[in-house]
Amino acid sequence: MADSSYFEEDEDLSSWDQAEQRVGEAYELYETGLMQQALDKLHEAITLNPGCGAWHFNMGLTLDGLERYEEAIACFQHALELSPDDVEILNCLAVDYTRTAQYDLALSIFERIEKIDPAFEPAYCNRIITYTEMEQHEKAEQMFYLAQELNPDCPICFYNIGNSLFTRGQYARAIWCWEKTAELEPTHPQIHYRIAQACWANKQYDKTKEHFLEELRKNPGDAEILLDYSLFLLESGQLQKAAEKLNWILELQPDFAPVMFYLGEINRTRGNFDAALQWYRKAIHTDERLAGPRFRLAQILMWQNRKNEVADLLKSELRLSCEDEQVLLLMGRMLLSVGEYDEAVNCFLRVLDTNPNQGQAYFGMAAVLMNKRDVEGCLQFLEHSIGLDVKIAAAYTCAAMIHCKQKNFERAFEVIEKAKSAIGNFWYLRLWTAKIAVLACYEKLLERICTRLSDPS
Repeated sequence: MADSSYFEEDEDLSSWDQAEQRVGEAYELYETGLMQQALDKLHEAITLNPGCGAWHFNMGLTLDGLERYEEAIACFQHALELSPDDVEILNCLAVDYTRTAQYDLALSIFERIEKIDPAFEPAYCNRIITYTEMEQHEKAEQMFYLAQELNPDCPICFYNIGNSLFTRGQYARAIWCWEKTAELEPTHPQIHYRIAQACWANKQYDKTKEHFLEELRKNPGDAEILLDYSLFLLESGQLQKAAEKLNWILELQPDFAPVMFYLGEINRTRGNFDAALQWYRKAIHTDERLAGPRFRLAQILMWQNRKNEVADLLKSELRLSCEDEQVLLLMGRMLLSVGEYDEAVNCFLRVLDTNPNQGQAYFGMAAVLMNKRDVEGCLQFLEHSIGLDVKIAAAYTCAAMIHCKQKNFERAFEVIEKAKSAIGNFWYLRLWTAKIAVLACYEKLLERICTRLSDPS
């Protein structure tokens, strides 16, 4: 925030003096983190004297601190009416355009800065973020190298390009950039947390733990970091330590529903199903929009053969933003098993929307059609499923069963032989070969008996 001058108080203050006093008070409040109070003081100052561009700029910065970006944009625009070529104001405006996904406007402002002052490094540094969010990563790297020419030791540049690299899955390069940020600016917010995330993604688990702990030493009460560290411990199989961290978060934030969900996950993994059910239900009660706990509740109730709630739980889960392919496949199978065929189809179609080559989804659709007695439709989906994923053993045996019922034993044999070639000559496939042979012989014998009975001679 721009500093203000101090002055000796006079008994008969002019409106300008009163306004400047408010700005001084706002500055002190801003520096101590009292953003709303600072904003109120600035508003009073601007009401007394609206003609100072710096005060509108300060109000925009304060609104940024409150994450009220649209209002901040209006303040920066007003400031520019009074100081049209101020590159600091222009830069803040472009950053807020990026924050509000107005990327074309952001780029136009950055280009305007470049024309006014080609050596203004933040215009390149902050453009890295804009291009990263637009998924134009080559241009993000171009901005990085242009910024480096002006300031090779800018920690924010290394941080910003690290985000671009992380987004692209280039974790080793992201780690290097963020370690450079930490070297240049050891107090950079959450830098060790970001390094921990990249190390985790890059399967460098010792470094992951090291950087998580380093971040938590600086921010021991940060619930987001504690939750991520808990998930790292959970994934590493350190269930007790994960549970301790999650319970610590609940002490800090008793209504943190995701923590309740993961405590349910730990109890489910340990086989403590009653405790898991309690945590999942508590998570739902705390946050009705949280995805996950209803699905897990349905799973446990299915295992316990308590199916009364399963359909309603899964239908509610589907109304949330469930896009995980494996979860949708499991939900589809559970809905199929409780007779909710239309909802099962909904699950399988959601999978196929994002992955048209998912053979398991076609197999699920085949199972629905089989239950609806649409044998021909079922057979078509089974063949399509096998064409996409040759490892789905049940698709072969179901197809063979249908061919047997249609007395097409030769085709049934072909399907089982294809299964043996694709997944191995397992005992159950050999059993199917024998079964088909017996059925074929029985059918021929029955045909001969019927022929003799129909011909008395």
